[in-house]
Amino acid sequence: MRLLLPEQRLLEGDDLLDLYDQPPGVRAGFVLTTDGGAAWDGGSRALQTPSDTHVFSALRTVADAVVVGAGTARSEGYGPVRHPPAGTAWRQAHGRLPAPLVLISRSLDLDPSDRAFTGDVRAVVVTCAAARPSAALGEVADVLVCGDDEVDLPTAVSALRDRGLPRLLCEGGPSLLTALLSAGLVDELCLTHVALLVGTAPTLLTEALPAPVRLDLRHLVDGGDGALLARYSVHR
Repeated sequence: MRLLLPEQRLLEGDDLLDLYDQPPGVRAGFVLTTDGGAAWDGGSRALQTPSDTHVFSALRTVADAVVVGAGTARSEGYGPVRHPPAGTAWRQAHGRLPAPLVLISRSLDLDPSDRAFTGDVRAVVVTCAAARPSAALGEVADVLVCGDDEVDLPTAVSALRDRGLPRLLCEGGPSLLTALLSAGLVDELCLTHVALLVGTAPTLLTEALPAPVRLDLRHLVDGGDGALLARYSVHR
């Protein structure tokens, strides 16, 4: 893999982790096709390339928690957050604690026996007061109530920060990303642009934002497999 902007150089060893090291805030990571599709055949796995997989791992390695909507977790078969040995070593060297999986769920339509709740680190479920968590769910996850009838995302981000999780990585889905952007909570967006055409498909955002969101390009990486990997900051 080769860094193209803001300078040109090969990326070796821990270069990718250092390049993507995340400041406190909310970052979103997604893969997109050339025609703007964010999924194919019900998920994003078919869109991934080897370089996207490397960056996907890097984004998780530098984050304090991985945040995902419950529907996406079900459709993508999410399990607990795990890191390769090199990623674990990097985290230890940088004082990062093990990262939990954070599920955002308004309805709490969650199965406590699901593999998402089988990790060494307890998962966190963020919901609203209208939902009623079962005792079984409370045995496998920490449940945070944020909001009355809907999940209050600003309150949720603040609550996760108070738990010592300031670096949040949102992996989807598009509905959650749209809600986070609408609430002004996204600080960075990491997009893998893959050289594929899929036709009609879910897009990155599910509805119009209150106002256009301007992005500033932080860096651009040539994945060497036809993918371009861009890191943007949200312009304030």
